[in-house]
Amino acid sequence: MSFKYRFAYYLVGFVLGSFFVAAVLTGKDTRCNYFPNARVLNDLRNKPFEYSKEASTVLAENWIDTTDIKNTLTYGDVDFDKSNIKFENGKIYIVEGKTVKNQAIELKVINYTSKAVLKEIKKK
Repeated sequence: MSFKYRFAYYLVGFVLGSFFVAAVLTGKDTRCNYFPNARVLNDLRNKPFEYSKEASTVLAENWIDTTDIKNTLTYGDVDFDKSNIKFENGKIYIVEGKTVKNQAIELKVINYTSKAVLKEIKKK
């Protein structure tokens, strides 16, 4: 068999294989959270999120918004030296991020099995 026929068979198989892979992965909500930071943030975002009284009073001030909280839980960094501490029936995680106005903030979030609670918001 000549090279052009082998190459044609290869291309046909490659195109069909690519089609099947795309069909399988397109229908699913696939995420590749291999690193611990991404896993923790994804877990906090996908649970029902609640605000404590202390966090609600800070959110009533003008310097921070719920958009800043969502952005921090999406793009922030988990400080594992201060985090993963057992608290009641959950664990405390410290997430560092920035507001829309580029001010550094620190969130203390309690991660329970069924929900996540924002306990405290600090300026850095």
